[in-house]
Amino acid sequence: MTDTNADDDIAAEWQKNLEAEKAADDAALAKQWGGAGAKGDSPGEEDSSAQSSRVLNQEEIDSLLGFDTGGGDDSERSGIRAIVNSALVSYERLPMLEVVFDRLVRLMTTSLRNFTSDNVEVSLDNITSIRFGDYLNSIPLPAILGVFRAVEWDNYGLLTVDSSLIYSIVDVLLGGRRGTAAMRIEGRPYTTIERTLVETMIAVVLADLGTAFEPLSPVRFNFDRLETNPRFATIARPANAAILIRLRVDMEDRGGRVELLLPYATLEPVRELLLQMFMGEKFGRDSIWESHLATELWATEVDLEAVLDEKVMLLGDVMKLEIGSTVMFNSTKDSDVELRCGGVGLMTGNMGRIGNTVAIKIKDRVKKGDDE
Repeated sequence: MTDTNADDDIAAEWQKNLEAEKAADDAALAKQWGGAGAKGDSPGEEDSSAQSSRVLNQEEIDSLLGFDTGGGDDSERSGIRAIVNSALVSYERLPMLEVVFDRLVRLMTTSLRNFTSDNVEVSLDNITSIRFGDYLNSIPLPAILGVFRAVEWDNYGLLTVDSSLIYSIVDVLLGGRRGTAAMRIEGRPYTTIERTLVETMIAVVLADLGTAFEPLSPVRFNFDRLETNPRFATIARPANAAILIRLRVDMEDRGGRVELLLPYATLEPVRELLLQMFMGEKFGRDSIWESHLATELWATEVDLEAVLDEKVMLLGDVMKLEIGSTVMFNSTKDSDVELRCGGVGLMTGNMGRIGNTVAIKIKDRVKKGDDE
């Protein structure tokens, strides 16, 4: 009995020691991982465990993913969305675009005043980069989308007119009274008269757009078709990058928005021109220095060599030459003499004599490739 009791005491002591070691290891692991690995009895460990298991709310999830709609500015992206859209080329890398569309605003102001016989003010809201699929999903309906083709660039663009401007244009062109807002009837398709009037306005805008690009690159924007469903106005792949230009058209108390979408593939033929900082820019050109360099080049002295004849000899024969040896050439007094400068043949002529000076009368120029 005594031996059995002793064995039980030893086993109990071992069990106690093992539990103590396990508790110490768990405490060390919990301390290392901020309390996430083990739950202790102290209040600090309970707070740490609760903090590690906290669930993010919707606002924090939107901020992490970069879909925070509070700012409303497409240029300020954060989170995962900023990483996904990092491949978009910023319009700021094409400085000439601002010059072109600032010119377009001035032209449209004059053209739409003549078109509507009303006091029209056109302003440029912003220029942003966007993916084509994202833009189609963001178009507020109802709207009219005009698809146009850049003939010289062999590609397409999109012009969107929102419902506010559509009803305003119809109201103005059909004799609506000033001082009253245009009546809107939502939820119905646009009539033939409305589509025809908007199509005429789109033609005016496209003509001004071609005039705005003319100092940079002559191009004609031809109207292709009119759509009211964004799915039928697809001119590029959804993931393709594009430039979006938002224009505001105000006619006293009426007006609306016009949006121009130009895919980067459309602007690719004139991308080098759009990289300029100002119209007609040419880096590295200095007319004063070019004129001075040309003047100095004309006054430069060069050495001319008159080659009577040439002969190919073996190296052994050359090494045998001594003082008094004679080398026979095949040229005669009537043979052509070649004038060279730096080893490059320039002209040929006949050798003669003027007084005590040997002269060469130039007969012809050496054509490129003759001496090769």
